Amino acid sequence: MKMYGLDTNVLVRFLLKDDPDQAECAKKIIDDALIAGEPVAVALLAILETEWVLRSCAKLGKKSIITTFRMLLESRDLRIEHEESLEEALYLYENNSADFADCLMATRYKRSGCTAMLTFDRKAATLPGVLLLPPRTI
Repeated sequence: MKMYGLDTNVLVRFLLKDDPDQAECAKKIIDDALIAGEPVAVALLAILETEWVLRSCAKLGKKSIITTFRMLLESRDLRIEHEESLEEALYLYENNSADFADCLMATRYKRSGCTAMLTFDRKAATLPGVLLLPPRTI
C-alpha cells in the first residue's frame, strides 16, 4: 500500500485555497489517495510550519487556527503524526498565552519523558512542565 506525506505547501494550498490551480491539485491528490484507500500523512513539522503560515501570511487569528487544526484532527482520512500531541498542544494553545510552537514543544518533551522544558520565554514558562530560567548576570 502506498502512503503519501504532505509537504507544508500542499497542506496550506489545500486549506487556504489561495492559489486555485495548486489548491485543486492538492485536493485531487488527497481525494484520489483516499478513494484508493491510501492514507495521507501529515508530519508535526508540517503542522508547525502551517501554523506559522496561517498566522503570519494569511493573518488568521488564534481561534481560526485552532478550528482549522481541529478539523484536520477530526478527519478520519489523515494520519497526523503524534496526533495526541497535537490535541494536547491545541488545548494548551487555546487556554494559554504561549505561542503554538511552545505548546507543541512542551507537549512533545513531556510525552518523550522529559522532566521539564527549559526556557527564557516568560509566556512559554506559563505552560505546565515548562521552567523559566533566570537571566544570567555577568
